[in-house]
Amino acid sequence: MRIVHMAPVVLPGAPRRSVCMRFQKIIRCLLSAFAAALFRQGIKLCLYRAVSSINCFSSGKTPAASLKLLLGFVCVQLVLLPACPAHAFGKFGISEEKELGRKFSVMIKSRLPIIEDPEIKSYIQEITARLIGAAPPQPYDFDVNVLRSDAINAFCSPGGHLFVFTGLILAMENESEVAGVMAHELAHATQRHIATRIERSRMIGLASTILALGGMFLGGDMRGAGVVAPMAAGQAAMLNYSRQDESEADQVGLNYLVRAGYPPAGMAGAFSIMRRDQSRISSAIPSYLSTHPDVSRRITDMTARMSVFSSSVKDRKDDNRRFVRIQTLVRAKYSDPDAALRFFELDTRNPKYINLMGKGILYSRLNRVAEAGRAFDEAVRLGSKEGLVWREAGIFQYSKGGPGSSEKAREYLKKAVQMRPDDYLARFYNALILGESGSFAAAESEFKEVLRRLPEDSEVHHFYGRLLGRQGKNFEAFLHLAYSNLYSNNKIQVQANRDKAEAHMKTEAQKAALERFDQKYNERKEFW
Repeated sequence: MRIVHMAPVVLPGAPRRSVCMRFQKIIRCLLSAFAAALFRQGIKLCLYRAVSSINCFSSGKTPAASLKLLLGFVCVQLVLLPACPAHAFGKFGISEEKELGRKFSVMIKSRLPIIEDPEIKSYIQEITARLIGAAPPQPYDFDVNVLRSDAINAFCSPGGHLFVFTGLILAMENESEVAGVMAHELAHATQRHIATRIERSRMIGLASTILALGGMFLGGDMRGAGVVAPMAAGQAAMLNYSRQDESEADQVGLNYLVRAGYPPAGMAGAFSIMRRDQSRISSAIPSYLSTHPDVSRRITDMTARMSVFSSSVKDRKDDNRRFVRIQTLVRAKYSDPDAALRFFELDTRNPKYINLMGKGILYSRLNRVAEAGRAFDEAVRLGSKEGLVWREAGIFQYSKGGPGSSEKAREYLKKAVQMRPDDYLARFYNALILGESGSFAAAESEFKEVLRRLPEDSEVHHFYGRLLGRQGKNFEAFLHLAYSNLYSNNKIQVQANRDKAEAHMKTEAQKAALERFDQKYNERKEFW
């Protein structure tokens, strides 16, 4: 149950202070009893009605009149309690919330581009784990994904499915600002704001509720991707966060941010950047800007809340070493290439070898191979102790091909894995090299380890399938190719490769593996 801090009740016109205080005490006792009864019934909404209505009861009334009104309100609500089931407003408890969130996550992944780069994804996962570790115990297993989109946005669906946009990562100037937005969104989930609205609105049908969530979270610019149906717009409006929801998410999220060890200024700083860049966000504007335009007041409120923290908390500094590396990868690999090139040409903030690595990735992406080679050579020379630089240089050498490139790629990727054994992208390319050299057993072992960490990476499934095919393991080969098609949303090829896998199925274990695939396939197919 959420704790609501209530200001003292003021009853205008009270004849004597002692009488006024006595009535206030009675009212507080009634509210406490009322809250306890509601908690036992699992109904929080009525408590919020009582708390929000207390000023109305007292405004312009004598203490006796105010008490009569409050008693009437409480009695009516308590009389209604037996008619309400324990879960309140339909079957939408934690299990239903989890199922809705899981289905919604499948829909997003089936229609929008998800970044599976383990360096970027694990970074966002680690921030999430840090923030959740600062929250009370939660009933959700939080799932974290990165969406490729220029929108400066993030959202957390019911059931704890957090999506962070690449536009948010690029727009922020410090890690605490990214964490501040994430903390705000996580607070919406932990406080069950949308779940409460679904209970209240009596929305019917899982499919329509999922579409309504898409309309709420993704905004107008995403409708072209087929995520949001026009008919869901009305239901989406019913789910929009209220002013009270946003204020609570600000306060609770700020607490998570500070307890996680971040500078408290991160959240206000993020909102200030969003307000500054509001004009270029277009219709994909985040809910916390579009729903309520009083962002300036909310920034002021956050600044006031920060004043209660000790100097040691307020004076915390960001450790942006990993943040700037992640920004560089996102900018070089997934943002507009012209804008990225302008940034790298003017950048003086990042270490020079990180900037050169970014240029090398971008030049390779633009097929400017000679310039990419020079940038990577210099990046390796200056950043010889940076495993990330060795990895990206190794990937470039592998992709470039030509005389000597294979040997260089093997050397660079070996160094990258030695420096960072959990660099699964480096291990993926290492598996490719092992397979091409004929070391099938070692390559297969490496692929399995990579897939354990990256189970929905379509590229890993594709190349693993090809490796298995070269060994004559036809069922497994076609199954992994089908998984590759599934996770890349290749609607045409997925069925074809699935059917080929079935044609080569011989054992009960293979039958069970195909059934597991079909379960995932059918889930995603619902949204194609």
